[in-house]
Amino acid sequence: MTEIYRVDVEITAPVYDTEVTARVADAVTNLFPEADLEEGLGEIRGRAHSLDHFSELLHRQEILDTARAEFFDGREDGSFGFSLKKAAAFEGRVNFAVGEPDELGEIAVHVRVDEPSVAEYVDHLAPPTEDGTPIEPDG
Repeated sequence: MTEIYRVDVEITAPVYDTEVTARVADAVTNLFPEADLEEGLGEIRGRAHSLDHFSELLHRQEILDTARAEFFDGREDGSFGFSLKKAAAFEGRVNFAVGEPDELGEIAVHVRVDEPSVAEYVDHLAPPTEDGTPIEPDG
């Protein structure tokens, strides 16, 4: 059975005077190529309805457990949020922003999940692992 996911993703990244707007936009699209971006005053805003590429990056970088922890820590009433480091994103890498705020600012991501539940969507994005390997629900 193919799962149907209905999600709305909002992405916001500050653009400081010392930064080139196009480079900040590149950082966002490196992680979220499905996002439709808009330039605002001092920020880039994006909207998407899929995190498939982001999920592929989590698998490729083998950081599923870290991602799950961040997603569940940011869970709230049918949604979850997390922050990412801009410099890593510019290089196409996922690096969650934890602890001290980054001097370049962070890419803030908010995901509202309409179907299925947040937990089921997190399992889709970053499945549970055993010894670092994703556990296949059907296998």
